[in-house]
Amino acid sequence: MTTPTTLFGFDFGPRKIGIAVGQTLTGTARPLATLRSRHNKPDWAGIETLVRDWQPSAAVLGLPIRMDDTEEDWTPLVRRFARQLQGRFGLEVHLVDERLTSRAARDELGGRFDNRDDQVDAVAAKLILETWLGEQLVQREDHNHD
Repeated sequence: MTTPTTLFGFDFGPRKIGIAVGQTLTGTARPLATLRSRHNKPDWAGIETLVRDWQPSAAVLGLPIRMDDTEEDWTPLVRRFARQLQGRFGLEVHLVDERLTSRAARDELGGRFDNRDDQVDAVAAKLILETWLGEQLVQREDHNHD
C-alpha cells in the first residue's frame, strides 16, 4: 500500500498565485488559497505559512504554453518561481502543461464569479494538480502492466 503524500498545486500569475492541496492516495485536490503578489514578488510569507501548515512533499506548477506549443512571454517567470519554491522550501517541483485550466476553472465554478474573484486561480491550481496526479496514476498502471 502506498503512503499518502500531500502535494501543493500552483497556478502562478504575475499578480496572483492560486494554490491547491491534494494527495496521492485519492488522486484528488481541492482549492486552498489565492495569494496576491506584493511589489511584483510572490507572497513568500503566505506561502511559507501554508507550507508549514500542510507540509507538502512536492509541488506541481502549471507551465503556461500557448495552443501552438510555444511558451507564453511570462513562462520564464514561472520557471523562476519553480526554482525559488525548490530553493526556499526544499520541495521537489513538477511542471505540467496548464493550457485551458483557467477556462476549465471558470466552467467548474459555473459562472459564479467575476473576473476579480480569486476562486478561479485556486480552482485552476486544483485542476493543475489533479492533471499531474492523473498522469502519475496512468504511469503506475502502465508500469504494472509491463
